[in-house]
Amino acid sequence: MEISARDARKASSQSKQKRKISKIVIHCFIIALGVVMLYPLLWMVSSSFKHPAEIFNSVSFLPSEWTLDNYTQGWAGVSGYTFGLFFSNTLLIVALAIIGNVVACSMAAYAFAKLEFKFKPILFALMLITLMLPFHVTVIPQYIMFNYLDWINTYYPLILPKFFAVEGFFVFLMVQFMRGIPNELVQAAEIDGCGRIKTYWYLILPLSIPALVTTMIFTFIWTWNDFFGQLLYISDIKLYTVALGLRMFLDSAGESAWGPMFAMSTLSLIPLFGVFIFFQKYLIEGITTGGLKG
Repeated sequence: MEISARDARKASSQSKQKRKISKIVIHCFIIALGVVMLYPLLWMVSSSFKHPAEIFNSVSFLPSEWTLDNYTQGWAGVSGYTFGLFFSNTLLIVALAIIGNVVACSMAAYAFAKLEFKFKPILFALMLITLMLPFHVTVIPQYIMFNYLDWINTYYPLILPKFFAVEGFFVFLMVQFMRGIPNELVQAAEIDGCGRIKTYWYLILPLSIPALVTTMIFTFIWTWNDFFGQLLYISDIKLYTVALGLRMFLDSAGESAWGPMFAMSTLSLIPLFGVFIFFQKYLIEGITTGGLKG
């Protein structure tokens, strides 16, 4: 009995050691993978503090002499327009896009999730089909339509469609979340005299905050990083956004201003990291809850 008990303790100890070793190996692999993924970002941030001649000619990761000249030159901008103008233009587009997506997509989702109307399944299926259409399939008809409306070289093509619930992904996300709200609450609100608008405003929206915040975060990230749409519709430098402003540092015919471009790229990432870190809890809750319910 003593031998068997001793063997059992020995086997248990060996099993614990194997689990510890496996955890260490897994953690080392994850850390190494994280370093590989973050290396380009860290290299860009480090290069933003280097002199232009040192960026591609030095094997050292850290700059031999730290400088802020790239940030001052980058913020000064090009063609007489500072990068502060590009940041303000981008923030304006992002703010209006967030408002449009949150309001329009939440109203459409409320209709699909809690209201009954004719052709509801068909319309919902058509909305889901729009998720399968690549952006490049619709970009030419959209451009022709916006050109006919004389909206080219304005912010209208980037903002106004958001107020008509064109983002099927966000509508579907909110529908899945709102379906998890008990119908008894909606019926109780109707008994208390709330119409559809009051039920939407005072009941559905407060209970859908995680889904709304998720929509806000994704809208912020996608609009902030949008390059193709802004390049397609904006040609006036004073209307340029951050993405278009960064392109101006690249000169295909001459020497590119790599240092200022890396510096402004670093600054452009700060709002993205800030929004993601600050709203991370709501983002995870909105995605997981919306995916489990329905």
